[in-house]
Amino acid sequence: MSFKSKFLGVVAGATFSVWAAVAPGLVQAAESDMLPAPELGEDGMYTQPWFHDSFLYLNEDLAEAEADGKRLMILWEQRGCPYCKRMHEVNLRIPEIIDSIENDFMVIQLNMWGDREVMDFDGEVLKEKELATKWRVQFTPTVQFFPATTAEIGGQSGKTAEVVRIPGYFKPFHFFFLLHYAKSGGYESEPNFQRWLGGIAEKLEAAGVHYDLYADALPKNLPADL
Repeated sequence: MSFKSKFLGVVAGATFSVWAAVAPGLVQAAESDMLPAPELGEDGMYTQPWFHDSFLYLNEDLAEAEADGKRLMILWEQRGCPYCKRMHEVNLRIPEIIDSIENDFMVIQLNMWGDREVMDFDGEVLKEKELATKWRVQFTPTVQFFPATTAEIGGQSGKTAEVVRIPGYFKPFHFFFLLHYAKSGGYESEPNFQRWLGGIAEKLEAAGVHYDLYADALPKNLPADL
């Protein structure tokens, strides 16, 4: 089986699903290479220093992200979510992933069962748990990305306006390239993330880069121009 075929086979099985916990023998990042472990807030949700401190008027948040040259990313979680824990303890401790987030995204964390009031892009004000129902958020973590400009939103609800949604946990490699896919607008030329990632596989193969798709670490030699 070719490198690309193996790659696409794994991606097809992983996309829009929850990954299994790490099995013995899979590559993990050395603790010394990882950022500090996350902390739990009083609400039982993990906190990150780069979470945007928002009044939850989403049009205003998008306008602020646009002014800063960033994309708006919403991260849905809930208390006691094991794959949210995994995401924070693995993916969100990898320096390359955090560099991408801090440079390119404004991230708002929402609680799928929360009671904070949020103003949707269409002007409707709802509690977090009501907005989750309106947007049909059914799993945690769920990651949503939105258009680059408020003009592209056009007064639509976030459910209609979103450009990328991933329900479930992605291993670090897929999570890292998901960020690249959203920031670069890869969804415009290829709406299917699996197929887009197949193009990345071809570039990696051409560059001689090999890696473990199930690893809890990124390859050390990822080309910068992917």
